[in-house]
Amino acid sequence: MSSTHLTKNTNPQINSLMKLINLGFAAGAIAAGILAGCSQGATTPRGIDTANLDTTACPRTDFYDYACGGWRAANLLPADKSRYGTFDVLGETAREQVRELVSSINPDTATAGTNAQKIADLYAMGMDSVRLNEQGAEPLREDLLVIQNAGRDQIIEIMAKMPGVDAFFGCGVMADLADSDRNAMYWGQGGLGLGDRDYYLDDTERAAAIRQAYSTCLTSLARLAGYTEDDAARLAANTMALETELAKAQMTRTEMRNIEALYNPTPVAELAARYPNIDLQKFFAIQGLEGVDTIIVEQPAYFEQVSKTLAAAPEQQLRDYLAASYISSATPYLSDDFVNAAFELTKVMSGVEQQQPRWKRALAVPNGILGEALGQLYVERYFPASSKEKMLTLVGNLQQALGQHIDSLTWMSDETKVRAHEKLNAFTVKIGYPDKWRDYSGLTVDPQKSYWENIKSAIVFNNNYNLSDYGKPVDRERWHMTPQTVNAYYNPTTNEITFPAAILQPPFFDPEADDAINYGAIGVVIGHEMTHGFDDQGRQFDKNGNFANWWADADAEAFNQLADKLVAQFDSIEVAPGLKANGRLTLGENIADQGGLRVAYTAYHNSLGENPGEEIDGFTPDQRFYLGYANVWAANVRDEEVRQRTLTDPHSLGRYRVNATLRNIEPFYNAFGVVPGDSMYMAPEDRVVIW
Repeated sequence: MSSTHLTKNTNPQINSLMKLINLGFAAGAIAAGILAGCSQGATTPRGIDTANLDTTACPRTDFYDYACGGWRAANLLPADKSRYGTFDVLGETAREQVRELVSSINPDTATAGTNAQKIADLYAMGMDSVRLNEQGAEPLREDLLVIQNAGRDQIIEIMAKMPGVDAFFGCGVMADLADSDRNAMYWGQGGLGLGDRDYYLDDTERAAAIRQAYSTCLTSLARLAGYTEDDAARLAANTMALETELAKAQMTRTEMRNIEALYNPTPVAELAARYPNIDLQKFFAIQGLEGVDTIIVEQPAYFEQVSKTLAAAPEQQLRDYLAASYISSATPYLSDDFVNAAFELTKVMSGVEQQQPRWKRALAVPNGILGEALGQLYVERYFPASSKEKMLTLVGNLQQALGQHIDSLTWMSDETKVRAHEKLNAFTVKIGYPDKWRDYSGLTVDPQKSYWENIKSAIVFNNNYNLSDYGKPVDRERWHMTPQTVNAYYNPTTNEITFPAAILQPPFFDPEADDAINYGAIGVVIGHEMTHGFDDQGRQFDKNGNFANWWADADAEAFNQLADKLVAQFDSIEVAPGLKANGRLTLGENIADQGGLRVAYTAYHNSLGENPGEEIDGFTPDQRFYLGYANVWAANVRDEEVRQRTLTDPHSLGRYRVNATLRNIEPFYNAFGVVPGDSMYMAPEDRVVIW
């Protein structure tokens, strides 16, 4: 079941365009040696942790098994996780740090109206299982009664003003792709409880099992909410039937990578004529937003189906669909019987065996709703000011290396190279935390109200925050991740790369390790984000963040030919019996992985100068570089999660981010002696080098 969004405007493509990259890189206090390639003194830097290796495996046969086999054997999957890797280890560290911050706030003494009070009370409400179980379905009663009595002409009104009803579509404000200094309104497909169209349409045993589990889940939740057995079964059947029709009309995730197809600015008056049963003017007016004259429609054909459904579907089916959305949204903030019923679906979809402990679920709420308020506390305690300056220096090193790669490209003309350099030089770099913190004074958290009532207030608050940007200049200082997030991203509309504080700490960056390992880890993540500015989507934006063609036609054709070859490589990978990887869906990330590796390698060798580097523990510098990279992706993954990620995740699985990517990189062959006949070998004419 799709999780509740804390903003009603969220839609998949907005997030996709912003490139919220799910990486597993982290670094601590950046050591001087990695910045300048200078001597680290008399102490020999620490090399590869050999416990991570499986020395019974051959690096020329399966480099991932060789580099990560020891770690995977020693770190079995916890019962509450569908995937557990080195990325997750750092995530747990950051979560414990945030828990310490939150636990240090006394809700009884925190001044009313302060961020501290709001954080403490939200966490306390999530932890109060006794109160939640006593309340049961009571927090839902009033809103459900409104939905159950609604007529067809009230559907849009309910969608607009009832927090928790995430039906049919999503609306949100972000930079206009063609005018990146101005915020515009976007309108995109949504409304599927399972989150992705393919779960409804795939003719496989797994998809059928997920659909059955979803139907069972909806029935159970409706019963808990007060529906009779027959009415609950009807709600589930009506919801599944309606969502299946919506799914048939939706674009696939791969299709949504076509930015041009998604950019359809349309006058509101024209939309009213084209989709007569979707009153967007009423939708926005109810939310207090006037003067919306143009909307960027992402999937025009989909809204034809929505308009038909709103006109033709029986009123009872529409009511059941809205009620299912509402109950599902509220479920994480209700009694244990609701939470447990929803978890049965999670088990089928991801394979996890038990829920996360309550404190983790409770902590996620203030961390999401008041993320920057917690982030401010986080950087004060855990992020030294020196790290920011050192990271900026390291980013500069990688930027120089990418410039060298642009200069050396044989498939790109000098004319386009000039513009590529202009874009590279125009990168905005954000490190650690924003210079300006978000104001949460307009958010009220009232411990006298139910947990769900407070979540609804937060949904409205965040929705209004987003909608208030409509028509205003883009705030380029704003961050799209909190400092305590273990991640990084590239945003094409602002041409910026961002590295939150939490990714800049051990174990991924080790100040005691040698430069080769650190360049293979934090160096690659920096190169990865830079390369996103030049991947199949990012390359379509100019130095100012505008969706514009700055390429010579022949260069664009050469790029597309190389990209198609990379797609074919990944399409050929069988990730599970009968299931191939989706090279088109993962293309942007695969390009960025390869580019990040190549650029970081160049930057590392630039840092060495005339010094060839030393052997440590029997490994050359180049070997340690590639081992450092591979160790980032060490993980154990459940079979169910492999299938789910292959369907929905634009990132390749860790094994193939290592093996499939490295087979294209010549220095890797030299480092480990890969020759024809080895499984890691690929003929030179078949290798793909883009950046």
